[in-house]
Amino acid sequence: MSKTQIESICASLLQELEIIWDEVGETKTEREKILIEIEDECKEAYSRKIENVKEERTRLKQEIADSEARVIAISSAMEEPPILGRQHQSDHSRRSLKEELVKILQKLKDMEKRKSERKNQFIQVIENMRCVKDEINGESDESCSSDFSIDESDLSLRKLEELHRDLYTLQEQKRNRIKQIQEHLKYLESLCSVLGLNFRETATKIHPSLVESEGSRSISNETLNKLASSVNQWHETKIQRMQELQDLATTMLEFWSLMDTPAEEQQKFMNVSCNIAATVSEITKPDSLSLDLLEEVKAEICRLEELKWSKMKELVLKKRSELEEICKRTHIVLEEQDLAVENVIKAIESGDVNPETILEQIEYRAGKVKEEALSRKDILEKAEKWLNACEEENWLEEYNQDENRYNAGKGSHLILKRAEKARALVNKLPAMVEALVSKIKIWESEKEAEFLFDGNRLLSMLEEYTELREEREQERRRKRDLKKLQGQVTSEQEKGTPTRPQSAKKSLKVSTNKRFASSSPQTPRTDSPHSAKSITPQSRHG
Repeated sequence: MSKTQIESICASLLQELEIIWDEVGETKTEREKILIEIEDECKEAYSRKIENVKEERTRLKQEIADSEARVIAISSAMEEPPILGRQHQSDHSRRSLKEELVKILQKLKDMEKRKSERKNQFIQVIENMRCVKDEINGESDESCSSDFSIDESDLSLRKLEELHRDLYTLQEQKRNRIKQIQEHLKYLESLCSVLGLNFRETATKIHPSLVESEGSRSISNETLNKLASSVNQWHETKIQRMQELQDLATTMLEFWSLMDTPAEEQQKFMNVSCNIAATVSEITKPDSLSLDLLEEVKAEICRLEELKWSKMKELVLKKRSELEEICKRTHIVLEEQDLAVENVIKAIESGDVNPETILEQIEYRAGKVKEEALSRKDILEKAEKWLNACEEENWLEEYNQDENRYNAGKGSHLILKRAEKARALVNKLPAMVEALVSKIKIWESEKEAEFLFDGNRLLSMLEEYTELREEREQERRRKRDLKKLQGQVTSEQEKGTPTRPQSAKKSLKVSTNKRFASSSPQTPRTDSPHSAKSITPQSRHG
């Protein structure tokens, strides 16, 4: 209602009052008194209304201020600049308080909605963090609840990003836990397989969830520590059993070697012997370190132990025979204490000596002989060639004495070829002997011992052979001279010249043959402890 309309109504009412007063005959004084009362009542009514409006204005301003403060607080918590919608004073002067209140309330509603959404984001992240933390700690920890409370004074994106980073760190820790659990379980399963254990039972004792699917497994500190402790415990058990089994396998191999156990008997425990030098990581086959297998190996060793004592006499004889064979091949003569085999067997049967000690002595002696044979190998090879050449020399000597050697007959051309080869070989004998003597002297100088060949000093044999060969050459020269002399005697007889008696010629021939026979290397000297043995193949292999 406009001011003009109010004035028109007041004038109309006053006019109506004047008419009534005229009818009543109200005095002027009375009329003025009533008008003054009406004026006072109007002022009082206006005053009350003005006070009400002022109070309403004050209330609106306060509500606007409170709303603005809440908007500013929310904006501050979210680290956003407050946008109140009245940056310019001219806009504010043209807008009523109610309009301003409506606008700020709408802004406050929008901000509270955004705050609620932001708070829900915080709640979601914090809840996720609490869940991961509970998984790691193993159970809900009330003491940690304060660590995940929401500070409504800071709902900024920066703080939310920090929480996201913390959540990622916890999730990464969880992933690492899951990976550790998987690796521990995988190795535990491998250990259980090797040790002959039930994997599900072993894992269930640590935590029942470990045998379930991956997503529902416990990853708590307690579970991880128990699992790691169990893995370390069974790993140590694996090492102990491996060492025990390798010691048992070594003993078993010694028994096999000692008693020449057939391959088919060894086959049953081949999976044990093949791990004798294996490392912990190399032993992966199922039940390869199980208690049952250890007991089987122990039982087998006990069986071999009993069998060993029953076969010890046979083993001693066998090892002794092997030693003799090695000595025979290397032309080494056993020492006197090595010869009393019968006494050793009697001592074993009576229990006076430990058969293992005897075997160790024989094996030690065999090792020494093999070691010595290596240093003698080159000289022995050359000595064999020399003896073969001596055999050919003896054969050629006999061949040359055969008066019918040139008679044509079956196989005569083969004999002629052999004779040619024998002559070529015999011509090399001096150089062969010289090289062999040189090597022997070097060997004896280095070893400070004599080089013995079947008990005789090889150098003495070569020296004697050289002397005999020289004597043989002298005998050949004497024969040639005698032949020439006989030729001269025959010529003189034909001319009537007196000759020696026939008996004298016959005596010289016999003497010469005896001398040649005595110069042959087939007859060893007996006047020296190191006399050379016969150089014929029959005597050196006899």
